[in-house]
Amino acid sequence: MKRIDSRSVRAFLAACVLAFGCVLFASSCGYYHMGSMMHPQIKTIAISTIRNDTREPLLTELARTQIAARFQSDNSLKLVSKEEADCILYVRLVSATNSMRRYNPGYAEDEYRPAEFHVDLKAEMEVLIPGRSEPLIKKRTVSGGANYQYNVDPQVGRYYGLRQASYDLAGEIVEYTTEAW
Repeated sequence: MKRIDSRSVRAFLAACVLAFGCVLFASSCGYYHMGSMMHPQIKTIAISTIRNDTREPLLTELARTQIAARFQSDNSLKLVSKEEADCILYVRLVSATNSMRRYNPGYAEDEYRPAEFHVDLKAEMEVLIPGRSEPLIKKRTVSGGANYQYNVDPQVGRYYGLRQASYDLAGEIVEYTTEAW
């Protein structure tokens, strides 16, 4: 019976760890993309006036603010005025629906008080290049949603829920705009 040397075992284990590390390093970061995924000729974007077909009066301002914030944090396109833009984003807010997500039992046997709500936003987006008849990104439906609660004032809770849902909606708009090639 042949005796195994401890140095050869250590060398074998070190080679296995090194090989595993190389395989892990080479395969785990392959899907990341550094830099912009936009078409090289498109560098700037403008956000057109958002059309609001819902009954939420503050939604236009919330959506525009959140879309601008998401474009700025994504940093693939620079926000400029319509006159300077390579492309223009058009958004139409289609619906804003609220629903009760969870009840809070415990007041009386027959009384259930809503504890959490959910707001869903749906919109249509389209990206056009000024002077071209064919859209850069054809009209598509996007959505965003958020759960919210309120303790004292329902309108304040609803406002923050709409703001978070607008942020979620804006993320999908930015994703479809910058990665839809």
